Amino acid sequence: MKAIRFHQYGDADVLQLDDVEIPDPGAGQVRVRVAGTTFNSVDGNIRAGFMQDPMPLALPHVPGLDVAGTVDALGDGVTGLRVGDEVVGFLPFVVDGASADYVVAPAESLAQAPTTIPLADAAALPLVGLTAWQALFEHAGLQAGQRILVNGAGGAVGGYAVQLAKAAGAHVIATGSPRSCEQLAARGADEVIDHTSNDVASTVTEPVDVLLNLAPIEPEQLEALAGRVADGGVVVNATVWMPAPSDDARGVRGVDLYVRSDAQQLAGLVARVDRGELVVDVAERVALADLPAVHARAAAGTLAGKVVVVPTESV
Repeated sequence: MKAIRFHQYGDADVLQLDDVEIPDPGAGQVRVRVAGTTFNSVDGNIRAGFMQDPMPLALPHVPGLDVAGTVDALGDGVTGLRVGDEVVGFLPFVVDGASADYVVAPAESLAQAPTTIPLADAAALPLVGLTAWQALFEHAGLQAGQRILVNGAGGAVGGYAVQLAKAAGAHVIATGSPRSCEQLAARGADEVIDHTSNDVASTVTEPVDVLLNLAPIEPEQLEALAGRVADGGVVVNATVWMPAPSDDARGVRGVDLYVRSDAQQLAGLVARVDRGELVVDVAERVALADLPAVHARAAAGTLAGKVVVVPTESV
């Protein structure tokens, strides 16, 4: 089969298209014929070697944390899945991923795929959808009637966060660039702030109950935004290189967000997609062989929107 791998850490040019053996599932695993995977920003950090301490890899490594595809073979002890099932999942960080024709995945990490969108496009849901869900409801405890500021809402996580927060009955303030502001309003944001022409902390004139930061901003900018959080509120920060600020005197909690795989939560997101309550946005689809170019565009800051990567013959 074909797989994109890197044999050493480095820039995007360390990625190469290799011929490798089709893997066999072990106990508790299934083999999935890949319909689609995605590029996530963490993929670039892993490839560059920035995550070696928390995520030690055996090289060569196949990237691709999201998978959508069809169950092709079952390992010993697998129940609840059958050959032919269409599934989605968020794969473990330290094993070979889904940038390949086939991938082996823990059965417990998979959920049935949505039936109302193309199977390949469903790969755009797991990691970023779970990040949004866990940020809002596990860490922030978002409730109806609360006010939430989603800073950096123009990305994939932000798009889901806006939709989920609005569906929960929150008042949603979203920041984005000019290219994303219209879409954020369409996805349900009550207020949209163009961060390229406004100082966000000054523009938010009323306190918010929750700040969800998804943007690579400076620590002093995050501190300023945290100052807009009401007493007893929550700051959830997804930029792992700086801690979420807290304020014990005001009872403001700071939470550093690390997403985890959760098939039950993912199944809930899939159900929302199939009910038409959650839109999966895909900016473009590229062939597996073009994944190195996607990494290069991301490193150059020219990648916009969610990219789905499909086996070359499926383009």
